[in-house]
Amino acid sequence: DVIFVADSNLSTLADLRYKKWGQAEDGHPGRGKQMTGRSGEDWRIKVPVGTLVKDAETGDLLVDLKEPFQEFVAVRGGRGGQGNARFKSSTNRAPRQFQKGEPGEQRHLVLELKLLADVGIIGFPNAGKSTLISKISHARPKIGDYPFTTLIPQLGVVEMEDFFSFVAADIPGLIEGAHRGKGLGIQFLKHTERTRLLLHLLDFSSDRDPLNDYHTLQKELECFSRDLYDKPQILVPTKMDDPRARERFSELESRLKRLNPDVVPISSVTGDGVQELLWDIKKR
Repeated sequence: DVIFVADSNLSTLADLRYKKWGQAEDGHPGRGKQMTGRSGEDWRIKVPVGTLVKDAETGDLLVDLKEPFQEFVAVRGGRGGQGNARFKSSTNRAPRQFQKGEPGEQRHLVLELKLLADVGIIGFPNAGKSTLISKISHARPKIGDYPFTTLIPQLGVVEMEDFFSFVAADIPGLIEGAHRGKGLGIQFLKHTERTRLLLHLLDFSSDRDPLNDYHTLQKELECFSRDLYDKPQILVPTKMDDPRARERFSELESRLKRLNPDVVPISSVTGDGVQELLWDIKKR
């Protein structure tokens, strides 16, 4: 059989990206003394928790592997045949007939990953998403001062006191037109669908208009999924270690809070506001 196994130690499908086909091991022929041949080994394919397995021809969802160690038998192996000894009888001491085995199933499948995270971190490129997740968890994404530094979603486990913890996901590639596939967007917007809360990061240190960025990204969420748009959000003005960012936030704070009263400015570099943000998340 071909079996998919959900593995919590994996976070991407990268290992399977270039493996277009495969098969489980064939069974072995029987030996002398009327012995049955050994069955072939199952092909157990490890995939991240949150993997969807779909039929490539119909698009039907076959299984959503949402739990660690969850298994799904995608393709059944064939049945072994029977040798001539099986047909031996009192009247036929040397039978020549035999029964052929049956081939296993074949199937074209599509694997799609929707990460399982409690909190999704969204924002335009360079808003500080990767810096924040590296500050609050042990995740170590690539960080750089240019767009699309992060090319795959990053997961981090955030541990707080009283044994409270949550999983955060840094969602890359969201720009205007993301719901239509522009940038890296549509392939990653789906990862926010399972979250219960979104942190919307806004860069106040650049020449960009943070209020315009807010409205643009809200539109992208709404166009992709109304349920996604309706998820609770915390607005997170970033880079407050920059004097210009602090000045702009003071100017726009009241307007920002009219859009969403839950606003927590932070600096991931100095740590200012980060603890307040974590407590706000915990209250949710």
